[in-house]
Order: sequence, then structure tokens, then C-alpha cells
Amino acid sequence: MRILLVEDDVALGEGIRTALKPEGYTVDWLQDGASALHALSCESFDLCLLDLGLPRMGGLEVLKQLRAAANPLPVLVVTARDATGERIAGLDAGADDYLIKPFDVAELKARMRALLRRSFNRPQPALDYRGIHLDPQSQAVSFQGQGINLPRKEFLLLHELIAQPGRVLTRDKLQQVLYGWDEEVESNALEVHVHHLRKKFFPELIRTVRGVGYMVDKP
Repeated sequence: MRILLVEDDVALGEGIRTALKPEGYTVDWLQDGASALHALSCESFDLCLLDLGLPRMGGLEVLKQLRAAANPLPVLVVTARDATGERIAGLDAGADDYLIKPFDVAELKARMRALLRRSFNRPQPALDYRGIHLDPQSQAVSFQGQGINLPRKEFLLLHELIAQPGRVLTRDKLQQVLYGWDEEVESNALEVHVHHLRKKFFPELIRTVRGVGYMVDKP
């Protein structure tokens, strides 16, 4: 799960990131609202932890612009602003939940799990492409009726490609889907995932567009 943490308190940000990493979360951390809004408009995340008192752009404005762009990303506001009016403003602006500082890390994790469950329970259409059936809800993949076991990153890569047949996806875009900013990525990691998918399905599944990225042809 890829999490965007937006928090300008360095000690708290480090503490949250350290606490979440052992849970399997990839945590990308920003410290101002303008950078957060840019990241949210350009990259894919599963959840945002958003402070309200941020430099350059307040968290409430980030939230309003996120929702104005029809982005349904789950947002958990994490803030010291505990007045009822502040909580109402945050929820009305589109927050999915509201956690007051100081908080117990166990409660933060529980609220995150609840929001992620809710998000993944939203209907997502199953994809069928040249004998491949991919179900985002159950994370199940089959080829010509036979179940195929895919590691998480291969599943994400296959989903991204077959959801957009005929469209070239750049290396940068695909790496954003698969990896967090502070993850060390081998220079040929994407090629390795592509190679594995071709081997598990068929060689012509993914086409290399030299100097740009990868695509699957329209069925």
C-alpha cells in the first residue's frame, strides 16, 4: 500500500513513517501543501495522511482542490485542531476521517485499515484481455481459465497496462505505480517485471516502445 504523508513536523513525520513501514506500507512524505497537491495530481496513492497546518498551502485547501478534481483518494486528516468547527470544516471539505494529535499509533493504524477496507470495497470492474481475467477486488488473475499467482508488483503492472490498452505508459509512470520515492529500485527492475509477465502469459502481451515505455495493444 502506498501512503502519502503530508506533515511539516519533522519528528512526528519520522515517527509515523517509522511506525508504518513494518506494516508493509510504502510511505512517501512531504512537508508542505503545495508539493502535496502536485504529487496527488501526478501520482497514484492508496491513502493520504494530511495535516491541516501546512506551509505554502493549508491542508484544508489541498483537500478542497483534491475533491474538486473528483479524486476519490481516502484522506485521513491528522491535526492538532480539535475544535468542533474545525472537524466539521475538514469533513465537509471531503475528509474521510479525522484524528486529533496527540494520538496512539495503534489507533492511527486501525483508522487507516478501516479506510483502506472501505476504499477497496468500492466496485472495481474486472478486466478481460486476450484470455487474461484480472479481478481487482479479489486480486485474482487467470489465463485461459487457469489461475496465475502474481507477486504484488507484477499484479499492479499488469493491471495498469491492460486497463489502458493501446496507450503507451512511460517508464516513469509505471515506476510511480510500483515504487515509493525512497525505495531503492534497480535500473532494470521494470524490465524484469515485464519479462516475468511475458513468460507467465505470452511473449506478445507487452510491447516495448523504445525510449518511452510499454503498452499492450488493443484487443
